[in-house]
Amino acid sequence: MASKFGLAGGIPERRVRPIWDAIDSRQFKNALKTTTTLLSKHPHSPYALALKAMILERMGKSDEALSVCLNAKELLYKNESLLMDDLTLSTLQIVFQRLDHLELATSCYEHACGKFSNNLELMMGLFNCYVREYSFVKQQQTAIKMYKLVGEERFLLWAVCSIQLQVLCGNGGEKLLLLAEGLLKKHVAAHSLHEPEALVVYFSILEQQAKYGDALEILSGKLGSLLMIEVDKLRIQGKLLARAGDYATAANVYQKILEISADDWEAFLNYLGCLFEDDSSWSNETISAPIHPPKFVKCKLTHLTDEVFDSRASNASDFVQKLLAESSNDSLRNPYLAHLEIERRKCLFGKNNDDDLIEGLLQYYSRFGHLACFTSDVEAFLQVLSPEKKMEFLDKLMKTSNSLSAEPTKALGQSITLFKTQELIGNMFRLSVGELEGLAVQMAELYCKNLPLSRDLDPQESMHGEELLSIVCNVLVQLFWRTKNLGYFVEAIMVSEFGLTIRSYVWQYKILLLHLYSHFGALSLAVERYKSLDVKNILMETVSHHILPQMLASPLWTDLSDLLKDYLKFMDDHFRESADLTFLAYRHRNYSKVIEFVQFKERLQHSNQYLVARVETPILRLKQSADNIEEEESILESLKCGTDFVELSNEIGSKSLTFNEDFQSRPWWTPTTEKNYLLGPFEGISYYPKENSAKEREANVRRIVERKSLLPRLVYLSIQSASVLHKNNSESNGSLADPKMSSELKALLDRYAKMLGFSLNDAIDVVAGVSRGLKPYEAFGSDVIDWLNFAVFVNAWNLNSHKFGQLEGECTPGRWSLVNSLLENYILGKVRSMEHLIRSPQGDLPILVQLVTEPLAWHGLMIQSCARSCLPSGKKKKKSGSTDQSISSFTHAIRDAIQSLCGILEEVAKWSQDQINIPEDNKIDILVSSLKRNGQEEGPGQVFHILETLVSSPNETELGNRISQALRSWSPADVARKIATGQCAVLSAFRQICESKIKSLQTLKQQLAPV
Repeated sequence: MASKFGLAGGIPERRVRPIWDAIDSRQFKNALKTTTTLLSKHPHSPYALALKAMILERMGKSDEALSVCLNAKELLYKNESLLMDDLTLSTLQIVFQRLDHLELATSCYEHACGKFSNNLELMMGLFNCYVREYSFVKQQQTAIKMYKLVGEERFLLWAVCSIQLQVLCGNGGEKLLLLAEGLLKKHVAAHSLHEPEALVVYFSILEQQAKYGDALEILSGKLGSLLMIEVDKLRIQGKLLARAGDYATAANVYQKILEISADDWEAFLNYLGCLFEDDSSWSNETISAPIHPPKFVKCKLTHLTDEVFDSRASNASDFVQKLLAESSNDSLRNPYLAHLEIERRKCLFGKNNDDDLIEGLLQYYSRFGHLACFTSDVEAFLQVLSPEKKMEFLDKLMKTSNSLSAEPTKALGQSITLFKTQELIGNMFRLSVGELEGLAVQMAELYCKNLPLSRDLDPQESMHGEELLSIVCNVLVQLFWRTKNLGYFVEAIMVSEFGLTIRSYVWQYKILLLHLYSHFGALSLAVERYKSLDVKNILMETVSHHILPQMLASPLWTDLSDLLKDYLKFMDDHFRESADLTFLAYRHRNYSKVIEFVQFKERLQHSNQYLVARVETPILRLKQSADNIEEEESILESLKCGTDFVELSNEIGSKSLTFNEDFQSRPWWTPTTEKNYLLGPFEGISYYPKENSAKEREANVRRIVERKSLLPRLVYLSIQSASVLHKNNSESNGSLADPKMSSELKALLDRYAKMLGFSLNDAIDVVAGVSRGLKPYEAFGSDVIDWLNFAVFVNAWNLNSHKFGQLEGECTPGRWSLVNSLLENYILGKVRSMEHLIRSPQGDLPILVQLVTEPLAWHGLMIQSCARSCLPSGKKKKKSGSTDQSISSFTHAIRDAIQSLCGILEEVAKWSQDQINIPEDNKIDILVSSLKRNGQEEGPGQVFHILETLVSSPNETELGNRISQALRSWSPADVARKIATGQCAVLSAFRQICESKIKSLQTLKQQLAPV
């Protein structure tokens, strides 16, 4: 209808086309000019107005665009004949959607459909609106109307998918599935089905109701012929049979699949599942299922007798041997992995066949040991072996290294596999320091020796042996953890930077460096490495965990703000665009994708990272403006004074969370965002430390979000409490300005205390005891930041309520001094105990940054609020002598608090400046000298020496021009200089934060001088 009779929205198309061409080429000024001319000729054209609104929105003039859209909407409602123009309505829909007013577009379509109830195009437009709003019930109702109107199969399937979405993602009960089944049955009886996707939807409806027999009957009937690809039909048949409990027939079906496609690993696992009557393979996925499922399925075998198990295991082995005999492709791994899987299940059943499994693994190595995927292939099978048997396998594997392939690339691949297997089994944690050093040297020499193999490769192609440097880096980090010798840590950085110099596309090196620089306090370099990963689209969700947690505790606020904005923009854009994809799937009749797109959107909406980013973004804004109370209050006002976040804190316990992070890409020493082995002593781990404690992580995220969601509201209420203090002092009866405010603050503090594991009074006792020196700071445990925040907010509540538990009856200055001393003693104690950053990776810098930007900053806001209430503002009522004395005492307490905070900040700023002032050459010398061996056979620098030797005299004939030039460009001094500069960038940002606070407090002190 867009261009019926050569018209577009009632206007000749030749007049509209130039406008669309200008919009498409982003020439918005020309488009607006042409549209203005068009409107002069068609002043009452809703379509022309819709075009103008679209252009204004693209130009960033959202308010004007909305106003023009509303005018167009009004004209549409006045002239009913224009309502039939879908082009006008769809153009308005685009603009309303981009302006976040999709409900207005929906109301236009609803009005149009109400006037012209039999117009299919309008009804499809309305259905599109409901898809964008995820209104599944209304989608269903509209689709049913369209189906009744024209009787087309696609509209019936639209309705059925809408019903499925109500059950899977909405609040619809499973009885709705009966309705969907009834609709399909009725249509099949009258018209049959004509699309394979329609049949798949029918099967899914029956599967959800566990009607597997009915589905099998349909599959074997006339409708089954819709599935043209035999293997697809067999897969559906095998799954339905297995879920119906007919394992024997299902096993035969999966045998047929494997005979057609011998390399189908999923089919083999399903075959074994059926053979052993194990339904683990068909467990239903949930929205909270891990994004990276386990590499092997759990098995249920105990229900079988020994005789039955032996017989079926024998049948499986015979079948695998048959596949091997019939296969003419030696590169197929599936039949060999199948043999290992059978042996694994024998182990799990208790057959004590460890030796058979080890023999199978050795045979697999002899055939496929040169492949990079070997260790990931065998990881699942190694996990069923005891530590002793793993070492036995490793010993036998090492002995086979004497008979490596004659082909250089295969021999190199087999050697790398040996090292990776040691890493996988955890053998490297059993070796002595000397043995580890020898292993690192061996790998470095192997890398250098085989560099010529990559001379003719394209720069973007993976080089032979580049995995070796990653393993060397892991070994060096472990040596640092064991010995605390800085040289090993610096050497790990040098090795990774060396590898990146040779080939700049290796993401593994970048991630290693990202974490190494983060640990070394050079977070600005970590940010650079993260940016070089070119993280876009869904990688924002799966990869940002590498940098976001460190950034949240850093002074690099601009970079953090950009990171959060980019992440939230991706998520918000995806939520909008996923509706477009969903409707596209409807239009193209790809109904399984409809469900997939909506479920994926649901998964992202429940992302724990998305939740954290939504909470941390306003907290960052509050931190950035904490030196100016007027700006802070403006931000709090834009956040509805934190009330929405309190609601989020209330709801977090009932929210389902998803964890979409790709933790498999993290280094061994920090397997999750919460764990960093390098921060503690060497634990003598006897296995490769890979952690997957989903429940523990979920509990931790809920705890953090619940607590942090209260911060904006606590800050707001504390500011208000402090600001009414002067009024309270002025009132003769001492009544509060707003009793509700004090009671709400007390209620939130009570919740906060419970999150810390105490009642409100007991938590106040702990704070008072630590402040007076009766208890050590260790009483706060690992939640020091939260305890100090609590102390600051309790002080604000105390100012208003005149209650402070054990401190009741103390004068106001005493109350202030408790918080002042609490912050001063802890922060200055940290500063004075910290070593030079260049000699001490990580240290307490992140904690120090958090102390200054959270509890100290909030305390500064309380001081600003109190001071503001004491400053002269126009005419004053005559005060009594006692009131003047009270105000004078209170003002003195504020001055003391300002002086205390200034003293803290000045010492922190001085410490930062002292770190920065260390000459760069001295820092470089410290880093480079840590790698000098000075004639010693042991210690750091051995791998570094091998790389230096290679760089000093590269053989261009062997290595080729590209690699030789890369070697010459590598400079250890430049790497050391970069580390020093990176640390200085972080320290400078931190010092600027401190200096800004000092300046703000000093200005405040001057303003209070006359009072």
